[in-house]
Amino acid sequence: MEKMKADIVEVFKLPLEEKKAFAQLPNSLEGYGQAFVVSDDQQLDWADMLYLVTRPLQSRNIDLWPAQPPTFRDSLSCYSMELKGVAGTLLEVMAKNLGVAPEEFSTIFQDQPQGVRINYYPPCPRADEVLGLSPHTDGSGLTLLLQVTDVEGLHIRKGGNWFPVKPLPGALIANIGDIIEILSNGVYKSIEHRAIINAKEERLSIATFHGISEDSVIGPLAEIVKGYKPKYVSMSYREFMKTYFSTKLEGRRLMESLKL
Repeated sequence: MEKMKADIVEVFKLPLEEKKAFAQLPNSLEGYGQAFVVSDDQQLDWADMLYLVTRPLQSRNIDLWPAQPPTFRDSLSCYSMELKGVAGTLLEVMAKNLGVAPEEFSTIFQDQPQGVRINYYPPCPRADEVLGLSPHTDGSGLTLLLQVTDVEGLHIRKGGNWFPVKPLPGALIANIGDIIEILSNGVYKSIEHRAIINAKEERLSIATFHGISEDSVIGPLAEIVKGYKPKYVSMSYREFMKTYFSTKLEGRRLMESLKL
């Protein structure tokens, strides 16, 4: 974790010309750039982003993995493998809590498709007028977030109010994503969160998203809705992700639209 944090800091110190070497390609999320850009007129988040697919291994586009610092690629490869294990343990515990056979969860999350979003939030003297990341819920199954610096900026929403999440040394933040909310028929709820900007200090973080098999159907699990009414529509994973990434980040609006 410490090596990953140190390498992330170095990546965002690179000159812009060097960052352009791993910039996003047209119609692609992967690489250095921005996400959820749906209009030429929208106000962009106050942040730089590097999104990379880390698992399955054959899906990696190493050309978009920064070659500097020289240790970055190895650090990210090791980090992604370790987080796959952490996510697997948490998913197994959640399956037990839901009364679902662990193998059913493991089938849905087979191979745990994984991607990382590395965020750089520069300081802004008018920090109260911008957001580093607009309010949203994650379209993943489970997100594990590592706060690289000890600068506060992550907020979660509960009961209509925003609460700061203080960085803890050596800790990961586990966020339930939309997919698990749907699978659990709302027993687990995806958390709405945002990132605010500091007026004087930069903030960095790395979010690791764990998804499900591309051939899966997302809908309330039969074992959970037995005798109950499903609360969410069912759809293919591909359809869900297409909808998620074509929608501007707006709190829980997408999830509300999927309710029956």
